[in-house]
Amino acid sequence: MTDDASAPLAPSPKIDTTVPHSARVWNYWLGGKDNYPVDRELGDQFREIFPGIVELARASRHFLARAVRYLAGEAQVRQFLDVGTGLPTVDNTHEVAQRVAPTSRVVYVDNDPLVLVHAHALLTSSPEGVTTYINADMNDPNAIVAAAAETLDFTQPIALTMMQMTGHISDTKEAHSIVRRLMDALPPGSYLAFNDSSNTNKMNVEATQKYNDSGAEPYHLRSPEELAGFFEGLDLVDPGLVSISRWRPEAAPFGTPAEVDALGGVGRKR
Repeated sequence: MTDDASAPLAPSPKIDTTVPHSARVWNYWLGGKDNYPVDRELGDQFREIFPGIVELARASRHFLARAVRYLAGEAQVRQFLDVGTGLPTVDNTHEVAQRVAPTSRVVYVDNDPLVLVHAHALLTSSPEGVTTYINADMNDPNAIVAAAAETLDFTQPIALTMMQMTGHISDTKEAHSIVRRLMDALPPGSYLAFNDSSNTNKMNVEATQKYNDSGAEPYHLRSPEELAGFFEGLDLVDPGLVSISRWRPEAAPFGTPAEVDALGGVGRKR
């Protein structure tokens, strides 16, 4: 990464700094600098109600890294389509994938103006690989596929990654449809790596409702059954759809990691 992480974030005329934004609040929970006072205030209010949100955010980032390492390593995937990129932090998809397989090609997709400001930080790549960025909305899968096809070979397996994104879609059937349409465009042998928060913790539900009442773009928690629906028609890789902290955790002397209130998994397209 070429950005100075210690530099204060300057306001941009394209970015509304008066309303909390999910990517910036998430960045705050991860200990990043790409956020404003309004984001930190809401992030603190959320954490007061649901202290587990910080651990959940970190677990989501670690899940992404483990999933991408599996895909680039054991599954030998060399192409990645990361929809809902969010703000750059440590171990971005291209860094993890190209560390395992330097020839990996990675396409990031987001439509947030702050992410666009930082897109140049994502456009670093290994000499053998390719990393690029698409300014597109996940609600328009056709546009994403058309733009990604300029970089990715859609006759070869592609891993679609979507982390903590589908909650921005209020209707569950529509959310399932968007992911399904993206997967339909990918060839057999492709994968979906996915996680999102569940509605199984009352504190998380309450904190999310207050978050939605703040004026930020609403986020919608879903049941485990609804989250499982994103993998319909795919073959789940062991251990299946589980708490993201328990998806192939790295060996540690502290025993099995505690569960967090988000479910994730990796599924293969037949």
